[in-house]
Amino acid sequence: QVQLVESGGGLVQPGESLRLSCAASRSIYDREWYRQAPGKQREWVATITNGDNISYVDSVKGRFTVSRHNVQNIFYLQMNNLKPEDTAIYYCKGSYGGYDYWGQGIQVTVSS
Repeated sequence: QVQLVESGGGLVQPGESLRLSCAASRSIYDREWYRQAPGKQREWVATITNGDNISYVDSVKGRFTVSRHNVQNIFYLQMNNLKPEDTAIYYCKGSYGGYDYWGQGIQVTVSS
């Protein structure tokens, strides 16, 4: 069993930044961020693998940066130049032992 806990969400104005963190109870693989906006399906946002292969959904490229701590079981999503359409509940996800584990989700609201 792996527990994932997100932190760092909140309410910001358009153009501002937030950094989300995801703390895992043990080392995991294929660290990912997803988000779910009101009335929409959950969508994949970014991935960082153990080999530091990184990928993003097109809508956040150039604005979001995913990274991981080399020692501690924490990974991050730095979100810059936030837009109202980035408003969603953000979830982190990791894999271990053939299973996927999800965090509980954290709200990010971008509004003036």
